[in-house]
This record gives sequence, structure tokens and C-alpha cells, in this order.
Amino acid sequence: MRPSFWHRLDVWARRLTPFGLTLILVLAGVVPFYVPGYARVIPLLPLMAIHHWTINRPELMPAYAVFIIGILQDILTGIPIGISAVVFLGVHGVVRSQQRFFAGKSFAVVWLGFALVAGGAALASWILISIYNMTPVTPDAAFFQYLVTLGCFPPVAWVFLRWQQTFLKQD
Repeated sequence: MRPSFWHRLDVWARRLTPFGLTLILVLAGVVPFYVPGYARVIPLLPLMAIHHWTINRPELMPAYAVFIIGILQDILTGIPIGISAVVFLGVHGVVRSQQRFFAGKSFAVVWLGFALVAGGAALASWILISIYNMTPVTPDAAFFQYLVTLGCFPPVAWVFLRWQQTFLKQD
């Protein structure tokens, strides 16, 4: 029997959920908060989402979606076009290659893995921006952004895990 329109729409919406949630986090990252210096150290929320969904539901976070998220992040934040896309694709590739290792591990192991991946992403972003500017930029902002991102990871990962358990049960 052929599935109904509503069933197909439901399946389609569930498959787009990780991409849609990550886009929401990109938009949340550019909402102006009137806190001095906040824009320099805002957590990389999309990086958390890419890490989570690539480990837990890699079929719902393909490389082309990560590329689109990265380009949108660059456009909205004013970073030179392509830097976030390259960094996010690198993170996606590294996490995807280690997906079997991380799947089913404790949160502490996943958080440690995220710390390593986010550190590499911060370093890569800093290097690429320095190359783009043709002079080394101070690494202070990248370092503090890394620390804030690392500190924000547990609650964001918890929300994603609950969302996944509620709406994206394995078929």
C-alpha cells in the first residue's frame, strides 16, 4: 500500500530536522545581544549540531548540508566566504570517520571528542583567517570562543539527544 501524503510529509520533515535545527542555531548565533565583546566569543552552535548529528544520525547530516550551513554562517557573520564551510566540512569528515567509535559511548567520551574536534576547528579557523588577512590575527578571540563553545556543549547536546529520542526514533 502506498503511504499517504501526510505520512510522506512527516517522514520528509523528520529527515530535515537536523539540518533545520542547525540552521536555527546559525540564526541564533547572529542575533544581536547588547553585551560588549560578545560577538567575538559567541559559541559555535552549528559546530555542536554538526558534531552531534554526524555521530548519532549521519544519514541526516550529509556533507552538502554541512557545506550549505557553513556558507550561510559565513554570510551572516561576515567571515570570508568559505572559511566556515571548509572548517565544518573538515569537522564532518573527521567525526564521520570516527562515528563508529563515538556511537554508544558515554557522554564524557563524546565531550572529550568534541573538545578535540572543536580545538582543531578553532585552530583551523584562526589559521585560515590569518592567511586571508595575510597577517597573523591574535588568537585570543578564537581561544575564548573555543572555551565558551566547550562549556555550552553539554546543554545543547542534551537538547539534541532528547529531540532525537522523541522525534527521530531509529526506523
